[in-house]
Amino acid sequence: MSLSPQSPAATSTAARSPVSERPVTHYVLLNTNAGTANATGVTAESLGELFEASGLAATIDADGDRPLAERIDAAMASGAPTIVAAGGDGTITALAATLVGTDRNLAILPLGTVNALAKDLHVPLDLPAAVAALATGVAHRIDVGEVNGRVFLHKVVVGLIPGLAAGREHIRGRYDAAAKIGFLRYMFRRLARARRIAVVIQPSQGERRVERVQAIAVSSNAYDEGLGQFFSRHVLDGGTLTLYVLRHLNVGDFLRLTASMLLGHWQHDEALTMESVQSVTIDSRKSLLKVMFDGEVENLQTPLNFTIRPRSLSVIVPAEHATPAEAA
Repeated sequence: MSLSPQSPAATSTAARSPVSERPVTHYVLLNTNAGTANATGVTAESLGELFEASGLAATIDADGDRPLAERIDAAMASGAPTIVAAGGDGTITALAATLVGTDRNLAILPLGTVNALAKDLHVPLDLPAAVAALATGVAHRIDVGEVNGRVFLHKVVVGLIPGLAAGREHIRGRYDAAAKIGFLRYMFRRLARARRIAVVIQPSQGERRVERVQAIAVSSNAYDEGLGQFFSRHVLDGGTLTLYVLRHLNVGDFLRLTASMLLGHWQHDEALTMESVQSVTIDSRKSLLKVMFDGEVENLQTPLNFTIRPRSLSVIVPAEHATPAEAA
């Protein structure tokens, strides 16, 4: 059941503006607890005003007390052709998992801390500009990755990195110097004490092998290499996964890799190998592995079976970044 426009958690620009004669084209799931949304005080009312200013009819659901799955069901039942994730990467991934394989569009209003997919799609990080871009946005189909039947949009990481990300959770929402210094101390302690883990890797093409690694990442398509390109992708529909294997990562490796990423030649680092695959299985003696799943830390059951679903998700991109055929 979709939320009523009279609900304090949902507003409809169609009910109170000149665009009311148009059908509702955008159903917005607003996460008011997302990084920048919480910091700037974005509300359903203020967001609705931005949609009105852009001439867009939208229903806005900001009911954070309801489970996200129920809110997504309501969005799908609304009939709106474009469902908007106004939040961080976690909200975007959850919504994308439902939209994959359908003819409905995913649009993004980046209100999180990292906003990885929004950056890859060239969505403006300024909220008014992002809403305005929806008015002329163009549908574009991209690949999604899948691990054990679950959709991911960026990457899944196993090993040391999820532990470092877990430490980041303790300072989420804090921007003071003490929090940042505390996290750096925690990170360097973890690097100094890091131990490699044994994994079995079986790519779709190639031999099964056992490796001792500090971390493994599987991404949908490949990350770019170039000056200032820091975990960004310009190709999102190449139809492949990329497997990154980091065999060792001490403090020196970390500093060298970080500098290499900024300078644009990190893919040639001696601690790292990468390969393009259609699918890959990663196994371990452990029944559960801690992973970073599109930025969120959780446990997944082994073995981890990765596949790619080519061009299975329709997303809205700014018109100036669409291909000529899409713009037409």
